[in-house]
Amino acid sequence: MRRRRKTKILATLGPASSTPERLRALFEAGADVFRINMSHTPHSQLAEYYRMIRELEETVGRPIGILADLQGPKIRLGTLPGGQREVHRGDKLHLVLKSIVESGDDIPVPHPEIFAAIQPGESILVDDGKIRLNIVDVDKETAIAEVMNDGFLKNKKGVNLPDTVLPIPAMTPKDRSDLDAALAVGVDWIALSFVQRPDDVADLKKIVNGRAGCLAKIEKPRAIEWLPEILDVSDALMVARGDLGVELPMNEVPGKQKYITKLARKAGKPVVVATQMLESMITAPVPTRAEVTDVANAVYDGADAVMLSAESAAGQYPIEAVTMMDRIATTVEGDPEYVLQMEGKRNEPESTTPDAIMAAVHEVTKTIQARAIVCWTNSGSTALRAARERSDAPIIALTPRIEASRRLALVWGLHTIYTDDAQDLDDMVERATRFAYLEGFAKPGERIVVTAGVPLRTSGATNMLRVAFVGPQK
Repeated sequence: MRRRRKTKILATLGPASSTPERLRALFEAGADVFRINMSHTPHSQLAEYYRMIRELEETVGRPIGILADLQGPKIRLGTLPGGQREVHRGDKLHLVLKSIVESGDDIPVPHPEIFAAIQPGESILVDDGKIRLNIVDVDKETAIAEVMNDGFLKNKKGVNLPDTVLPIPAMTPKDRSDLDAALAVGVDWIALSFVQRPDDVADLKKIVNGRAGCLAKIEKPRAIEWLPEILDVSDALMVARGDLGVELPMNEVPGKQKYITKLARKAGKPVVVATQMLESMITAPVPTRAEVTDVANAVYDGADAVMLSAESAAGQYPIEAVTMMDRIATTVEGDPEYVLQMEGKRNEPESTTPDAIMAAVHEVTKTIQARAIVCWTNSGSTALRAARERSDAPIIALTPRIEASRRLALVWGLHTIYTDDAQDLDDMVERATRFAYLEGFAKPGERIVVTAGVPLRTSGATNMLRVAFVGPQK
């Protein structure tokens, strides 16, 4: 099965998409990678999702990626008398290090790390930013905060600290247990929530030890400050616009999205744009015009993938949401302006042999109007470099490692194929032309460009470019 678009689609699994029939329908509608949200998924359900996806993969004969999204540290208020308290601008609140309070004057914040880190002048946002508090004074177990707007504080609502670097790891004990379960079943990507520093991702990578790709979710202002360093240690990024839009002024989020996408593209690492992309399709069969434009803009920016959350996990129209996202991406990629933008945003190659080879592959492909680029890749690095060029020609990634083929399902423009390794250069070229024909990319007499690392099976050593004709097929 060949996709007619290059931007990939992630679909989150949940009650609306938890049967083999729904999984297949989502895949056929356009889902390339399935996301499992560990905030809501017990380990038994994780294993069941994995089994169903791998059975689907066997049926359709295409590699399918699986991403396990760790919950991360959740900071919430404690329990208030009567379940809530009305507050008004200018009120002074007494924050206390408790889980439950009986006095209406006290607000329970059962997180000692907050009192250890927050400083006067910094802000606390409650309930997705509906209530903003400014810290006036603080000590080890109490703080005085001024209310900046009218509203209600309610039990267990989420707390965000946009100005504060909390002295807590990005992984909680629950996350570590979920990570062990995800790695045990064999997922392809691990997404780390609430990344603040490069060390957060480095700690994850030490545990993962190459068994999956490590994706950093960028949803805190501090992560944007550290973005080049976080990108350096990550395998991919996600623009997680939910919490990012709480901790930053919402009008700044589009610019940050473009900045994150640009840096990831320059580094040749996948970048996913997520959160509320087709939010209205949770309850409606069609999206708003603004949502369509939002998805289209992410595609025009060259994002590797766009993601559905509740739309496919719990919505009333999961198949329609994937179909709509597929339709939007396909339409954008057929726009001549899209081709011009991809060409205009190409980065200068790094001064390395692999980057120079891939820049040459791009130019040769364009000059001779080759029908496809075929990459032989072991670790996936050759295919990633090919995708970084954002070529107008389709890219076929051939790999002898099933893990690599599944992981590359997240990457822009790649049609991945799991196959036996080539025996020599002649075999490499002959099979590249055969796959290009069999998968519907080229006809006899047409040309393709083949690239790989020589000697064969040498990871990261892209150094060969060859133009080949597709011969008559038996």
